[in-house]
Amino acid sequence: MKKILGTFIATMVLLGSASTAIAETLALIVSTLNNPFFVTLKDGAQAKADELGYKLLVLDSQNDPAKELANVEDVLNKKIALMMINPTDSDAVRSAIRAANRKKVPVVTLDRGAKSGKVISHIASDNVQGGEMAGKLIADTLGGKGKVVELQGVPGTSAARDRGEGFNKAINAVSGIKVVASQTADFDRTKGLNVMENILQAQPEIDAVFAHNDEMALGAIKAIQAAKRNIVVVGFDGTDDAVDAVNEGSMLATVAQQAAKIGSTGVETADKILKGQSVSEYTPVALRIISK
Repeated sequence: MKKILGTFIATMVLLGSASTAIAETLALIVSTLNNPFFVTLKDGAQAKADELGYKLLVLDSQNDPAKELANVEDVLNKKIALMMINPTDSDAVRSAIRAANRKKVPVVTLDRGAKSGKVISHIASDNVQGGEMAGKLIADTLGGKGKVVELQGVPGTSAARDRGEGFNKAINAVSGIKVVASQTADFDRTKGLNVMENILQAQPEIDAVFAHNDEMALGAIKAIQAAKRNIVVVGFDGTDDAVDAVNEGSMLATVAQQAAKIGSTGVETADKILKGQSVSEYTPVALRIISK
């Protein structure tokens, strides 16, 4: 009887150990996976989750705040330990974050911030600094004199707001530089092409373009090439296609974020939170300019 009881207890201990070893699930809600930057961010998060032993549930919001909220409600109905979110819109995301707050699910934001709701930590590059780096590069390249165009990202996102702020700060400090057009192209390559085509028709003199991301920059380059105009272009993100364009000479430079690093740092931060360790409210990920 003692032998049977001992075997039973040993079995229960093993089962208990196995249950505690079951990986916790982290959720990652991405603004869109139709953009190479966010695919790389997701891949970085997945690699780190695999390394640390977490399951990662990834959902694509397709740049739609309503879809984003539905995704959040979906994961909150599952057993997740923590939610990471890359917002489609810094204002609209508040409903999604508050839903997580009500469920007492910790929230970490990646790349784009949130204007309200309780967020434990935000992982991102300094987008104001990045915009300023781009503006200074353009001003220096033009010798302090010229006409420039700004292609803005999705209105309401912190990335678009901050990159524009930094860029305009740098440009406004140079009296010989004038912004002749500033229009939204929603971080999208096709929209970047279409918007740039319209601007080229309206503006006979353009010396440079700053796009809030590489996708818009690459679209703008197609329009510029079709119009046979000589205009320097600076993008933002450091995607593979943009780096290829820099090496080929069709793009002057890209302000490179480390998308994979943002994703992996998000998971590392999640791991610390779940272990009860202290984390920073904001963790910056370094930027650099890639040029030929």
